[in-house]
This record gives sequence, structure tokens and C-alpha cells, in this order.
Amino acid sequence: MPQPSTGTLLFVGCATLDAIALVEDYPAADSRTVASDFATAGGGPAATAAVAAARAGARTAFAGVLGTDEEGDRIITGLQAEGVDTSAVIRDPDVRTGASVIVVSRAAESRAIVTRPVPPVSFPANSRFHELAEAASWIHVDHLGWNAVASLPGGPAGRSISVDAGNPIPSFSPRGVALYVPTIERLRAEYGDGLAPEALLQKALDDGASAVVATAGSEGAWVLERGGMPAHVPATPAAIVSTLGAGDVYHGAILAAVAAGLPLVEAAAFAGRTASASCAGLDGRSAIPRQAITPALA
Repeated sequence: MPQPSTGTLLFVGCATLDAIALVEDYPAADSRTVASDFATAGGGPAATAAVAAARAGARTAFAGVLGTDEEGDRIITGLQAEGVDTSAVIRDPDVRTGASVIVVSRAAESRAIVTRPVPPVSFPANSRFHELAEAASWIHVDHLGWNAVASLPGGPAGRSISVDAGNPIPSFSPRGVALYVPTIERLRAEYGDGLAPEALLQKALDDGASAVVATAGSEGAWVLERGGMPAHVPATPAAIVSTLGAGDVYHGAILAAVAAGLPLVEAAAFAGRTASASCAGLDGRSAIPRQAITPALA
């Protein structure tokens, strides 16, 4: 992995405004259900990862596309309150900001999401995004941010790129990706159900990634980097209110830890603890711990 850096971590992709209700059971048709808790909070994979990294002490920036509506205003305010640089955000009056209504069921231990799509993520030539991308020590992308980074001069080559591949990314290849963080389900969809986790990670390395961390929820994560041996990092037990955004928190925390110089297995353990702690909140951000990264924490 690259050497420790105090430079900016640039997060590129999706930001939403989420309205979340906690109920015992999912509502039936034409019913009225009383929620035991309700929250409105910022969401989106790349934006939430940026907040998690910022709370871990990293210098962060977010680049994405928002409308000029109230939802966009609230997203910007929330990110800036966390110390995230939003100077590369595009405010487009012709689009509507991504937003979701999320119902979390205690009984089913699951959630249902109704979402308004996030606008496509693209940036004009010579924009602030390009300036930050050239200066950033790391660039992290989600499924919407990948194309913007892949279209940079030279593409991912020569850059420290981290990829959240929990969602499908059309035409994606891990070649040249420094830190590839898919779910184990994504690797199985790509390489086959019959392979062991260690073999799946090796397939991703064979396809060009430098390091792979495959997450598997309550089963923890598997870690492999080029020239190393595969390792399993157990999950951290958690008192779960909601798992909303936990994967996004994981991505921000592991990147902050890697950028701070922790070995990859220790960074994965730090990220697992951080993501587990975030599950104590109904939304994906309020329970993210604020903690400096040191080897003693890993």
C-alpha cells in the first residue's frame, strides 16, 4: 500500500437526503403506522464515506452533482459541518437532488428504500473537481463516481484509487485500482459462487487490483494484497438499530486508516469497528465515532 499521507482524500459520487422511519413491522397497504423514531439525514455512499473519514481525522473533499433545491442545500450544509470540502460539488438547476424515504423494521431486521435517483456524476473540463483530483493523495469512488474518475486524463493509472464496488459498475475493471473494496456477493457474481473467499480475492488481484478487501456483513471481511497472504478479519459485535450506511462508513474508515499508514489488516479491523459503532444510530451518520487513527486503535 502507498506510504502514509496527510493529503486530501477526495470522495466522488453519490449524495442524498434521507428520511428514515423506525417501525416494528412494515406498514400494510392503506394503513397508518406509528414510528418509534424518525430522522432526516444526509446519505449516499461517497458522501457518507467522506463523513466517516473526516470523523477519523482525515482531510476530506466531496465531489458530486446536486440540484439547486432545498435537499441540495441541506446536503451541502451537513457535509460542511463535518469539515468536508464541498468546493467541487456541481449545483445544477436542471436536476433534482437525490433523496430517499427509508423504512426500517425492527421485527424483520431489514429496511425498505424508496429513492429518487441521483443525477449522473460528471464535471466540466478544468473544473474544481479536476484540480482536487490532481492534488488528492487518494480518490475514492462509488458506482456513480467511477466514470468521472475513469475519464480523467490517464484514467486510474498513476493515481491512488479506492473503489466501493458494493453496487454494480458498468464496464468496471479493477486494473490499476489501489484499494478495491467490493462485497463478497459482488465478487461471487463476478467470478462464480463456487469459489472460496480467498480464491475470489485472488481473482480480483489477477484482474489488476493491488489490494482487495471483501466485506461480508456479520461474517467480517477478507483481505488480500499483492505479494501477501489472505486474512480474515472478524466482524465487531454491535448493538444494531439500523445498518443503513454501514458499508459506506466502512469504506470511509478503511481509506482514512490506510492513508494514515495502518497495515491493511489493521485498517480493515478499524473500519469494521467504526461501521459497527455506526449501527447504533437510525441514520447512517449520527453514530459514526470521532476518533483519531493510531496503531493502538487497530
